[in-house]
Amino acid sequence: MKKMLSILIAVLLVLSALAGCSKPKEAAKKADSDTIKANGKLIVGITDFAPMDFVGENGEWVGFDADLAKAFAESLGVKAEFTVIDWDNKTLELDAGNIDCVWNGMTLTDGVKAAMETSKPYCGNAQVVVAPKDKAAGLDYGTLTFAVEAGSAAEELAKEKGWKIASIQSQGDALLEVASGASDACIIDQLMAGAMIGEGTSYPDLVQVEGLNAEEYGVGFRKGSDLAAKLDAFLDAKFKDGSLAELAVKYGIDTKLIAR
Repeated sequence: MKKMLSILIAVLLVLSALAGCSKPKEAAKKADSDTIKANGKLIVGITDFAPMDFVGENGEWVGFDADLAKAFAESLGVKAEFTVIDWDNKTLELDAGNIDCVWNGMTLTDGVKAAMETSKPYCGNAQVVVAPKDKAAGLDYGTLTFAVEAGSAAEELAKEKGWKIASIQSQGDALLEVASGASDACIIDQLMAGAMIGEGTSYPDLVQVEGLNAEEYGVGFRKGSDLAAKLDAFLDAKFKDGSLAELAVKYGIDTKLIAR
């Protein structure tokens, strides 16, 4: 009886092993570059952020980042498609497959680099304090309320300093908060401040008080994506042939900030 039981167990083990071998192998994960080529488009997550991404006179997205994204997509044989995202949910949008990359003057913080496959830096930046011209002298930051974009480098910096903040949807809204008097000041990207405040802009009564740090911009893809390396090669070539500097001049960006 024991002998028969042993034989039966042995037979069952063999059958189980054969069944396991007969299972189809799990398909290898498709590379992101193959996926976008199959879809015919590169979906770019952005916010309205001049001079990087903004709607031009023809109703299309333009800007330093937008133009680069279009050129990169073309180099891959696809079209760039832009979709506005909630900046605080950029990683969720990326991981869910709703977008293929985040390309919108994104600061390469430790958190971003941990959550995404990022390109090498392609542009320098800083977080700056912006306040009404008539109140900019002698500000006591410890008593102010700063408007900051939720999920941004500005929000992270203000929290580190222990300042009181009002987290809102976008950097553009942060400027509106200050202009309306809802917040005392705001912290935004230096590049946006250069394009949006001061004489001849939408906010002539707002001024840049000071820079708070130095940082770098990069583009984010899903972890493990092959697109980051492809973008690095693309940007290296554009830097060497002077195209990045030409584009910076077009959008009023200091060419000294362009780096590879």
